[in-house]
Amino acid sequence: MRYHTPESFEDASAIAAGAEGVTRYLAGGTDILVQMRSDIVTPDDLIDIKHIVGVKEIARSDDGGWRIGAAVAGAELGEHDGVGADWPGVVEAMELVGSTQVQGRATLTGNLCNASPAADSVPAMIAAGATVSVTGPDGPRKIAVEDVPTGPGQISLVRGEVVTAVNLPARGPGGGDAYLRFTPRTEMDIAVVGCGISLTRDGDTITSARVALGAVAPTALLVEAAAAALVGGTLDDGALDALAAAAEAACNPIDDKRGTIRFRTHVAGVLARRVAKIAYDRAGGAK
Repeated sequence: MRYHTPESFEDASAIAAGAEGVTRYLAGGTDILVQMRSDIVTPDDLIDIKHIVGVKEIARSDDGGWRIGAAVAGAELGEHDGVGADWPGVVEAMELVGSTQVQGRATLTGNLCNASPAADSVPAMIAAGATVSVTGPDGPRKIAVEDVPTGPGQISLVRGEVVTAVNLPARGPGGGDAYLRFTPRTEMDIAVVGCGISLTRDGDTITSARVALGAVAPTALLVEAAAAALVGGTLDDGALDALAAAAEAACNPIDDKRGTIRFRTHVAGVLARRVAKIAYDRAGGAK
């Protein structure tokens, strides 16, 4: 195995583009190191991006949103008052990933690019309308978070591309988001179902919304029909019923020892109701 410590993302991209065999990036390492120790994967080239300037920075972007470096740990994100004030659902979702020790290493970028259908931060980022900045052989580009995973363990980035940062848009007035998951245990477990919702309101009326589900399909889902059920009205029983029905209809889960298809589908509707209420209250100024 060849271990690389590039000083820029352009260098990292060039190394990956020219490598043969299995290539992996190392930021937090909470996925790849476990996979290596378990003999699931043995990289021919391991590219450590932690030495690149700015990779652990959280900064305001030009549009008033946030740019979160690819190696910012969950613990660092949770301690950042600004991101937590604008996007509490995203922060809460990331804080559900692993133990306290894992939180000191795990990153939003790694949680996304590991491409687990049950990743907690991904539905929350999709609901937020987050994008990732990517550097590659053809130059930089931005990709919507929902377009990154293509299947379990698979992503849309091409050889030589590397994620440099996660971008959260400006929150704006009257906005709120939230994320909840169902797990058999209260901590250190993998989501059986996850749900993230972001919405804005003008008075009591919901003017925009994004709804995302995790662990109910091969990738996290942006459920436009569920969002449409919320927009244009208040969060009354009729809207919640329509939201839950749309969330359930979008599900394409599997049967396994952690949950049946029927159970996961039902829980998706239940969580959507609960998350919408939290996001709605936050959009109205509740903490």
